[in-house]
This record gives sequence, C-alpha cells and structure tokens, in this order.
Amino acid sequence: MADPKGFLTTGREVAETRPVAERVKDWNEVYVPGSLLPIISKQAGRCMDCGIPFCHNGCPLGNLIPEWNDYAYRENWQAASERLHATNNFPEFTGRLCPAPCESACVLGISQPAVTIKNVEVSIIDKAWDTGDVKPQPPERLSGKTAAVIGSGPAGLAAAQQLTRAGHTVVVYERADRVGGLLRYGIPEFKMEKRHVNRRIEQMRAEGTKFRTGIEIGRDLTATDLRKRFDAVVIAAGATTARDLPVPGRELNGIHQAMEYLPLSNKVVEGDFVSPPITAEGKHVVVIGGGDTGADCVGTAHRQGAASVTQLEIMPRPGEERSAGQPWPTFPMLYKVTSAHEEGGERVYSVSTTHFEGDADGNVQSLHLVEVEFVDGKLTQKPGTERVIPAQLVTLAMGFTGTDVENGLVSQFGLALDERGNIARDADFATNIDGVYVAGDAGRGQSLIVWAIAEGRSAARGVDRYLTGASELPAPIRPTDRSLTV
Repeated sequence: MADPKGFLTTGREVAETRPVAERVKDWNEVYVPGSLLPIISKQAGRCMDCGIPFCHNGCPLGNLIPEWNDYAYRENWQAASERLHATNNFPEFTGRLCPAPCESACVLGISQPAVTIKNVEVSIIDKAWDTGDVKPQPPERLSGKTAAVIGSGPAGLAAAQQLTRAGHTVVVYERADRVGGLLRYGIPEFKMEKRHVNRRIEQMRAEGTKFRTGIEIGRDLTATDLRKRFDAVVIAAGATTARDLPVPGRELNGIHQAMEYLPLSNKVVEGDFVSPPITAEGKHVVVIGGGDTGADCVGTAHRQGAASVTQLEIMPRPGEERSAGQPWPTFPMLYKVTSAHEEGGERVYSVSTTHFEGDADGNVQSLHLVEVEFVDGKLTQKPGTERVIPAQLVTLAMGFTGTDVENGLVSQFGLALDERGNIARDADFATNIDGVYVAGDAGRGQSLIVWAIAEGRSAARGVDRYLTGASELPAPIRPTDRSLTV
C-alpha cells in the first residue's frame, strides 16, 4: 500500500487548467503544463490498495491501478510505466480522453472524492516519455504471416501494435490523409495535442508496423484484393454513420454533422488551411447533442470567435449526485462541466428541434425548438413552449448508428451484421468470414476509447491464434462484455 493514511490526510486535487481568457486564444491543451507532478505522488497515495479493487472492473483494460499508484507515490516512474503499459498500449490517450469509469468504481468514492486515477495515469506516461522509458519493442523473430488492419483509430492501432510485437507483418490502412482516425481528426487539439499521436506512430513504425494513408477499403482497394494480399484482416473502421435530424430546413446551408465540422479545425492546426472552410467566427452557433462530441463543438466554436454558442439536449439535465438507480460502482450519469463549458455558452435541456429557417440565399438563420417531457415513458412536446433562437451555424452531435455500409466494405467482404447494425463477431472477435476479424466501434457500436483499445488487444489475440494456432497475447475483454453502468 502506498500511504496507509493517504486517503485520510490528503484531499483530492486535479490538474490545473489555464485561464479561460488565455486558452480560448490558442489550440493548446487546456491544462497548465507540469502542474500535476508537484501534487501527483500524494494523490496516488490516496489509493487504499483495496482487497477487491473495483477500479479493475470499471476499466475494460483491467489496468493494474493500485500497483502503479503505489509506484507513483514512491516516484518510481520507470516501474510505474512498466505496470501501466502491461495492460494499455496508449495510456497518454486514455489519460487525456477517457471519462474514467475506473474513478466511478473507486472504493474510496463511496464516502469521499475518488482517487484521481486519470491524472496519475497521464502523469506516469508523460514522465516516461520525458525520461526516454518508452522505447520501440520490435519482435525477436518474424512469423512469416501477414495481417491488414482497416482503420487507424485506437482499436486499429492497438491491434496493429500487438500483432506486430507478436512477429506478424502488419499494414494499417487509413482512408484519411494522416494516421490516427478520430484521435487525429475527431478530437480537438485542446483536448489532446496531436504530438502524442505522432510519437506513438513513430514508435510503431520503429517496431515494424507499416501505414498506408489515403486508401479506403471498399473504394480504393477492394476486399477481394486485400484478402489475396494478407493472411488475416482486422476491421477497425469505427461506427462512422452519424445520426441525422430529418426535420424541415435540414437542407439549408450551415447545418453540418459534427464530424464535418471538427476535422477542419484540426486541419488548420496541421497547417492544411489558413482558416477552416466551415467556421463559427462571428456567428450564432447551435450545437445539437449534449455529449462529449457536442462539448468539442462548443470549445471549437469558442476558439473560432463565435458570437454565441448554445448547446441543446433532448434529455433532462442530469443530477449532480448519484441517484438511487445508479449506485456505486456503476458509471453514473451526472451533470458534467467540461473545459469547453467553462469557457461560456448556454446549455438547454429537455428541448427538441422542430425545424430550421433560412434566408433568401438558403443559409440557416434560426432554429425552432419546443420543450419536451416524458409522459408514460414517451417523449412528448409541451404545448405553448415553442421558441426561436438564432442559428447561423448548426452542428449535429447526436451520436452514430453503426459502421459505414456505403463504401462497399461490408458487402464486399460479405459480412453479417447484428441487430444493431454492427459487424457481427464470435467470442474470438472473428466475423462470419474466415480470417476476418472486427474490433472497436465497428463491432461494438459507438463507445469509449478505453473499450476500443481493449477490443483491439483482444482481437489481436484472436488473430494471433488464427495465424499460429496459439497465442500468448492478452485478451482483456470478450465481445459480449458491457460497461459497468446502467
């Protein structure tokens, strides 16, 4: 145990954020650089080293949290990094982007604020990079087997790294112009600077993984060609079919899916544009959808100089404390104020968009909404609550319904889909087509980055066993596992 009295003597402290007035003027991460190291050892010492550490169950990766908390408390950063990497290929991604279900399952959280597990994680990995403890791990020998990975998001990267380290020759195909999937173009720079992705890609290249960008399987390269070239295929193409809003006026200019809007700002930071083709500058912006992607749109609009930002959510505002129906150690649905919300804007709950209005040139100018409530389990409009708000840029951040079926990938492989529209798989993450596996959102549906990495690791074990007859790679989850939530 780290500090036997740590949870009694030390209060919870989290990473310090930069002042709002400063950070909305740039795209750097919102946290004060280096602010965690002075406090993180004591924070790690709050870990109780529980007899049954429920944080393990809260984390799909099965991270060895009490162990690396102990090493961090003792400032043995190399050992902490080794334990962290034992279960997680990319802790700098999860330490910045994961909503930390491990903290919701922390035993200390029953009676006190939980251990800052996420902050400890990111401190360990950042220290490991700074001290050079993160090194390429090329295989000792090659198997002579080849594998293709479709998609370079967290699931695809995890699967590719595991298979490369097992000795297989791995090629990752990415349809975008840069590697990273949604890590690259779906996550704003202020949440995770892309230098973290870049150095992991370089590590993987040094290990032997090959990357091919600008190639979409199904359009640029057929499934038949891919299967001829490789002994096995892992589909990690994500769930990229966005949920739409089919109401009158949807066709107006200025209404975009979040994943049409967000990548353009990232491309500005990458140097592809001087200014984004779709910008919030000087406009009244409405974000439809109250989740993390919606918050990303809010933060992006602030940095682009929006005149106003309003975020709409059809569900009621969550409470600030656990409800009786969401007991520990489940992941509770609580009212969350992200860094983007701290920067301004209005959040409106229990409303539904009825239609949009535009100007003579076909540009959206306003949005009509109505308050809604649940009556006998059905969402019902409340008469007399209709109102109009200005809207010159609207982003739809309402989630995703499944993997892309229009590019031919599903039909060309002949893949079976489950009842939710995801690619069906068995206990080894294998599809109905021999030698073809699926990992991440393409098989699970829209989920968290930590689930994507866990699925990539598990699918890699299935592929390794298929190629060689046995595998020593870990498989942290099964396809049927679900999050510890309600």
